Amino acid sequence: MIKVYKSTQQRRQIAVRAKIRKNSTLPRLSVHRSLKFIYAQIIDDKSGNTLAYAFGKDPVEVGQKIAKLSLDAKIKQVVFDRGPYKYHGRIKKLADSARESGLTL
Repeated sequence: MIKVYKSTQQRRQIAVRAKIRKNSTLPRLSVHRSLKFIYAQIIDDKSGNTLAYAFGKDPVEVGQKIAKLSLDAKIKQVVFDRGPYKYHGRIKKLADSARESGLTL
């Protein structure tokens, strides 16, 4: 059966999630962005629980917050889930600031 997707964003999101599921032993850092805010959450897919979350207008601050919260929860390594977004701009700033704050992506 051939699947028909509505947009390139859906194809991108499906491809990203398929790669992440191969490495399912680590929790994932999921990112969502709106016009004003950027949201980040660390999700344990085995139990379906959100372990930490942060949001704000500045992606650098959100990356630092999520790294601090994850390190406090003794999570040092995660898989980065950029979802349907390309890895540039605010998404890249968030990931870079989380790496600089001690989180391994």
